[in-house]
Amino acid sequence: MRNWVITKNNGRIDLNSIPELTIQELRLEIIKMNKRVIAFFGQNWSDNKVKLFVVLADDKNAELYVSSALFLNNEKTYESITKDIPSFHVFEREFYEQFNIEPIGHPWLKPVRSHKKDYDFFKMDGDEIHQVAVGPIHAGVIEPGHFRFMCNGEMVYHLEIMLGYQNRGIEKLILANPTNQLAESICGDSVIGHNLAFSNVIESLKDIKITKRARLIRTLALEMERIGIHIGDLGAISGDIAYLMGASVFGATRTLVINTMLEFSGSRFGRGLVNIGGVNFDIDDKKIDNAIKTLNKVEKDVSRMVKTMLKSSSVVSRLEKTGVVSYEKAKEIGLVGMAGRACGVDLDSRFDFIDEIYESLNIERKNIKAKGDVNSRFKLRYREIKQSISIAIKILNILKTDFKEDVIVDGNFDYKKDSFAISVVEGWRGEIVHIGITDMNSNLSRYKIKDASFNNWYGLALAVRNNGISDFPLCNKSFNLSYSGNDL
Repeated sequence: MRNWVITKNNGRIDLNSIPELTIQELRLEIIKMNKRVIAFFGQNWSDNKVKLFVVLADDKNAELYVSSALFLNNEKTYESITKDIPSFHVFEREFYEQFNIEPIGHPWLKPVRSHKKDYDFFKMDGDEIHQVAVGPIHAGVIEPGHFRFMCNGEMVYHLEIMLGYQNRGIEKLILANPTNQLAESICGDSVIGHNLAFSNVIESLKDIKITKRARLIRTLALEMERIGIHIGDLGAISGDIAYLMGASVFGATRTLVINTMLEFSGSRFGRGLVNIGGVNFDIDDKKIDNAIKTLNKVEKDVSRMVKTMLKSSSVVSRLEKTGVVSYEKAKEIGLVGMAGRACGVDLDSRFDFIDEIYESLNIERKNIKAKGDVNSRFKLRYREIKQSISIAIKILNILKTDFKEDVIVDGNFDYKKDSFAISVVEGWRGEIVHIGITDMNSNLSRYKIKDASFNNWYGLALAVRNNGISDFPLCNKSFNLSYSGNDL
């Protein structure tokens, strides 16, 4: 395929091998390919030009397609791709915001992160219509974000979400100081997911091969992170429907999981565990035995509480048919991860881009009867908790008996010049994508990050339509999206 170069997850390709098309040619290629977009971003190029990179995923064949287009100095517009493929909507908005190259015909060309006081909110007319504004400052420790509801009485017609208050310039900071400490601070509830993607990219760019034991510990940490956050979310959902027993039990059970991570790494959230070249800490037999015992208890406690809750008609009545996103809409706008799977969009990077570790564990892919409502998102979390506990215990047993080797190798190597490396990691929230590019002098010249929240915030906006405004906290918790993961 002369207009695309094909690579694999965690692979490195020659930057000069990526085809360079006109934007008109690239647009037609994207539409013809009919594959899922996972990256669409620009880089300042020579002579004040801008190069657009596009990465499409062929999930069935575990392949990634990469191409590019060069915008000349006088090219400041192109025909929007979103008109034909709606899932490009937020990608094109971000590209326009960063490089001022306008996608003509884009139906919703609003800022993604940068905004001014005169932000043009969507408006509706009518005697019964009123607006409800929430945020950006919230009670407690919630991060800042503004929610503007258009309502008729208690019924929500439309929700517009304005973010960008957490915009820290992470991608530029990584160029200046590419460290694991910065990567694990991208999104505080996805420490392992983002740090793992970052480490994969840097290791690919430096051609570093880590040991099997280190890879097993990394996978264990990723699944422990999934278990802990999912349990916490079950508790948050319980709290929002006033099921206080569930909130208490899940809160206490989550603590068992994150305290086990504390035993592994000295941090309940896994900070300092993953490092370029492997991991900083091995896990001895005593910690392994304690972790297996704890996880077996966690599985029993979570199962007992979930089954008790779902026997309650008052619980089910609050979860079923609340915050519904149809399969068609989820597919159209590009929902990923847990939120997408709960709508029937069967994407999971652990299986679509399966690596040696997951393949060796022989894990069964978990699905539910997806209806796209809060109930589906609740049940899917429960299924994934059980699945991740099974994965974690399998890995712990392997670590106890096999691969008695170093967990860290030397990572002090130069970057390979003119390289493009990509890593896709299935964080608990969904697909995390990191991309690193080096120049002819072996310097890191561009770093691109995409959290699953980037895809999914608009899904929350759709979920609350035709629901009572009092259902918003429940819908919001059932997605549990990241402000900082989106804002970067």
